[in-house]
Amino acid sequence: MALSKVDLANQVENQLPQNLVANNLPFRNIIINGDMSIAQRGTSESGITSSGYRTVDRWNSILVTLGTWTQSQSTDVPTGQGFAKSLKMDCTTADASPASGDFLFLLQRVEGQNVQYLKKGTANAESLTLSFWVKSNKTGTYICELDDNDNTRNINKSYTINSADTWEKKTITFAGDTTGAFDNDNGNSLQVIWWLGAGSDYSSGTLNNAWESTTNANRAVGQVNLADSTSNYINITGVQLEAGTTASDFEFLPYDVNLKRCQRYYYRINPNGTSGSIGSAAYYISTAAFTSLNFPTSMRTPPSLESVTGTNYYNINRNGDNDFFNDFSLNTSNIDSADLYTDSNLSSTSGDAGRTRFASASGYVAFNSEL
Repeated sequence: MALSKVDLANQVENQLPQNLVANNLPFRNIIINGDMSIAQRGTSESGITSSGYRTVDRWNSILVTLGTWTQSQSTDVPTGQGFAKSLKMDCTTADASPASGDFLFLLQRVEGQNVQYLKKGTANAESLTLSFWVKSNKTGTYICELDDNDNTRNINKSYTINSADTWEKKTITFAGDTTGAFDNDNGNSLQVIWWLGAGSDYSSGTLNNAWESTTNANRAVGQVNLADSTSNYINITGVQLEAGTTASDFEFLPYDVNLKRCQRYYYRINPNGTSGSIGSAAYYISTAAFTSLNFPTSMRTPPSLESVTGTNYYNINRNGDNDFFNDFSLNTSNIDSADLYTDSNLSSTSGDAGRTRFASASGYVAFNSEL
């Protein structure tokens, strides 16, 4: 029997095919929570007329007098792609004639120390490819922007929503920038921006398709106005930004890994309105106590405190009894822990110890270290 000819030219022992290697590089996605699965602040907020972090973690909405909005973590997702959630912006009060300085965009800010491998500011600067899924009733031209916050430089590219009310995948490649290195620190270096509407101050020039010193008039040229009707909405999910000129498959992370990456910037205890423990309490006098707690992961910087005040929202359980109180203040914090202070309605004995707990599902404590 004749032996069949075997072509060994392209076979290497114990080496995965290159397409599998490319899709298994760990943490290749610069975007955190690109699948919109983490929403510690809540799943919906209405009546939005100003900038801020609202629902889905790491996603900031920047709004200057361009309509009123509801933002939500939506379950409307592209079929068969593995996503369970998207971020939705829904216009509830229209502005069909924006003033020159009006604008709305979504963005995510990235620490400089996380993007040093892009070699920005050198002859070897890496290109970047942005991919995402998007759905809107309003078709037309939209703008995505990469903004170098350290050196006041940016690059903008357009994409088109072709079909109303239909999930579409978009891929945009940005050239590397050989001018201006990112600072190697935990500050805001790279901003990834999705424009949703812009007045003439941001749209009256020529769209800058190459890196340049930032000129506001060149940032959102051609952008549709998503605020021109209360029928308008947009959903986004599956956001990935990676080095190179091609988009790889979306990098799905385990839920706990994704959550801890978000908690570096914002950590909320009692996010779902349930009772539970906050931390260890110690009375340093009979009417005041400290509560000490550790964060689940190191935060970006020593955080500020967010909490809600309400009658008997919290209590300290000590010696088989409960000492109810209304609010906290922040005594000290570092990137790994915090001490909270309260002298609201307490009555115990100096030196007593216990556990501080939520007495109401309306109470929450959060620590903010956002960029």
